[in-house]
Amino acid sequence: MDRGAAPDRTGDETPAKTVARLTVRPQFLFVRDGETIRKKSLVVQARKRGSLGLRHIGPDQIGEGFTATRKIGNAVARNRSKRRLRAASQQLLPRYGRAGVDYVFIARQNTAKAEWTSLLDDMETALVSLGARLADEEGSAD
Repeated sequence: MDRGAAPDRTGDETPAKTVARLTVRPQFLFVRDGETIRKKSLVVQARKRGSLGLRHIGPDQIGEGFTATRKIGNAVARNRSKRRLRAASQQLLPRYGRAGVDYVFIARQNTAKAEWTSLLDDMETALVSLGARLADEEGSAD
């Protein structure tokens, strides 16, 4: 399920990053072993795909997955949390995500009820921090 990125608000003509959905458990388990950032309203995990690349996701795409455990609440609460994470990701991941990296967004207790701006701020700071960590990994590996 690919979707094109929204145009950048700054007006520069950078190529749009495409986002592909993580759908099966092994993909989520792969990302779990990467970097993790915990915020008040969500947890974000990221891992560079490298040579293991997932077959349905190209090297120039961003992978995204969403999950909410039963600790979050009933099905209605879990679905609402995941919908909010998907909407926030749709706005922020094309801008702050890195191509060739898979991200998993995990809902927390207050994801469904958090202020929208607070959720966006938490996701943005997590994505920026993960981007810096992944860039540091690339630099130290060389």
